[in-house]
Amino acid sequence: MKLTATALLCSAAMAVPGQAQDAPIRDAPPPQATEIVPPSETPAGRQVYTPADFARYAPKTAADMIQQVPGFQIRESEQLRGLGQATGNVLFNGKRSSTKSDSLFDLLSRIPAANVERIEIVDGATLDIPGLSGQVANIVYQSSSLSGQFAWTGEMRAHYADPLFTRGSVSISGRSGALEYEAGIDNSGAGRSAAGGPTLIRGGSGAIIETRSDEWTSNYDAPKVSGKLTWTGAGGSVAHGHADYQRTYSHYDELGLRVSPGLPDRLRGFIERNDTWNYELGGDYEFGFGPGKLKTIGLRRYSHEPYLQETRTEFADNSPHTGDRFTQTGNLGETIARGEYSWKMFGGDWQLSAEAAYNTLDNVSGLFTLDPNGQFIEIPYPEGTGGVKEDRYEAMLSFGRKLTDTLSFQIVGGAETSTISQTGANGLTRSFFRPKGTLSLAWKPSNDFDMALKIRRRVLQLDFYNFLARAFLNDGNANAGNNELRPQQDWSYEGEINKKLGPWGSQQVRLVYRDVEDFVDVIPVAGGESVGNIPKSWAAAIVSTSTIKFDPAGLKGLKLDMTGVLQTSRLRDPFTGEKRQWSGFVTRQLFATLRYDMPETDWAFGAEASHNFRQPRYRSNSVDKTWEGPWFANVFVENKDIAGLTVRADVGNVLNARSRRERTVWTGLRGVTPISFTESRDRLIGPIFTLSVRGNF
Repeated sequence: MKLTATALLCSAAMAVPGQAQDAPIRDAPPPQATEIVPPSETPAGRQVYTPADFARYAPKTAADMIQQVPGFQIRESEQLRGLGQATGNVLFNGKRSSTKSDSLFDLLSRIPAANVERIEIVDGATLDIPGLSGQVANIVYQSSSLSGQFAWTGEMRAHYADPLFTRGSVSISGRSGALEYEAGIDNSGAGRSAAGGPTLIRGGSGAIIETRSDEWTSNYDAPKVSGKLTWTGAGGSVAHGHADYQRTYSHYDELGLRVSPGLPDRLRGFIERNDTWNYELGGDYEFGFGPGKLKTIGLRRYSHEPYLQETRTEFADNSPHTGDRFTQTGNLGETIARGEYSWKMFGGDWQLSAEAAYNTLDNVSGLFTLDPNGQFIEIPYPEGTGGVKEDRYEAMLSFGRKLTDTLSFQIVGGAETSTISQTGANGLTRSFFRPKGTLSLAWKPSNDFDMALKIRRRVLQLDFYNFLARAFLNDGNANAGNNELRPQQDWSYEGEINKKLGPWGSQQVRLVYRDVEDFVDVIPVAGGESVGNIPKSWAAAIVSTSTIKFDPAGLKGLKLDMTGVLQTSRLRDPFTGEKRQWSGFVTRQLFATLRYDMPETDWAFGAEASHNFRQPRYRSNSVDKTWEGPWFANVFVENKDIAGLTVRADVGNVLNARSRRERTVWTGLRGVTPISFTESRDRLIGPIFTLSVRGNF
């Protein structure tokens, strides 16, 4: 299971709804397996897993292997500003990745299992990489001869959706002398979603004023071509270079029949198109310099993002069609230069880092209405066009060392300065100075128990599009734009407790608290409402990750992996003054996988289940709760050696989870003025059938 549990707090749980159950049937690694040889303990207290520990699961990639480590869960790097300090919990040959476009799972999926020498589990605060804490996996690997791996997943749904045949990936890696290389094509994020069913619209009195019968489909492909080179020189010098190019094709179509008493029937269509391309070029070079090592990093990212929304309504009485169109074409760029100098002094590890980043957005938006002749006529919309630029500079100093045989600490301190300039309507230039830092403690009193504490001052990344106005045609909403938007900041307190349960498995508990300044949400602004800042808010989470093996009970090969998340948050609503949760915040989450690897065979069987409980989203005149579920579940069967391939078949959504929405819209300010209407939606998703094949060549 690939889960970033505390990322719910980092991103205010701003996941996009309406995917109609793509997530539980995703092209992700199989659940953690059931039987691993107990790891050896190195003098440094590291748990070490070798390829022999994973042999019975026939792993194809490093991603397959790390998913079998009991109690370990991949936490993707947080999308903070620039590159900054390390935040993910996976290292590659002791180094953090210098790419921003690839997830840790993507990187792991390109490493053949045959190239992995060992996987080390260690507390991040004991390492010489600033920013890490809690359990971290270091993948020690080396390429030799040319090898490759591939994965493909096909999917069919019983209702509405198009079949999916394009989800997959293929990559190769090898070595020639001092040069290692990787190359691949990846479209593992492809999806085909759909749902359909009735929607009831009730007026303020509760009487039904409109019935709808809607169907929608969402087709998504994001093929990426990537390559990476690693050169190992004399004296421990290492250079990496990477490049990738990606195109995305995101098409959403909705068609619905609307019937109202006393009005002609209407056929309404809505489309959304987001076909983009992007690239990333980057590299780093580390070499000996004086008493330490100097690492230089460069990165360039660019994305061209045309976007379209369009509605069109046809009337049964042949009245003229009505409709609207919103277009947006943004060009986003990010250039980063970073240097890190590391050395040893006073019995510990030191690092001085400096980073410069330049971020840009150039955007052109258009708003159109359909005239009686069926032509879209442009409406003046200058507030949607403009640009945003940010120059940012950061300097940080870190020091870490052991205090005792069981206690280690790491401290990072520094600051950033930035200048944000906006062009177009209401252009504005502002400068900021923000201190940043981290304090981490790691305590390991025994081989089967450890604790970690991390205190951080964070500054989060901005979405430059939020500076400008934009429309949301499907619900009739609009943001006015906000030239005073500021990056969100917080004090973050994170604790982690890990306990090995011997042959029974392991247990991890994570505690997270965020004390947030300038929380980003929809607020009142001149001209209406837009994304802006709320001065104070907070959120807290408890995350439990369990691996329970049933071998000691005589059920050899049976294992349960379970992650539960309980979260809460609080802010003062900028429109009404009431205290409420964060908009769209997930307050309850559960993921569970029960897997049985049949002893002395290549067969495995199991079931997976997930549950989310999401808070409503708030605007000035509406409360909108959209969800799918309440439970998603699937069953699967897997064979790990069909002509050397791993083949898995899933039947998804066996509990008949549905796509739901409950929305209340007021005539004016929410909760103060009369209710205009309510919307209640209940759409069928249906069963999902998936077949996946993975192998090496």
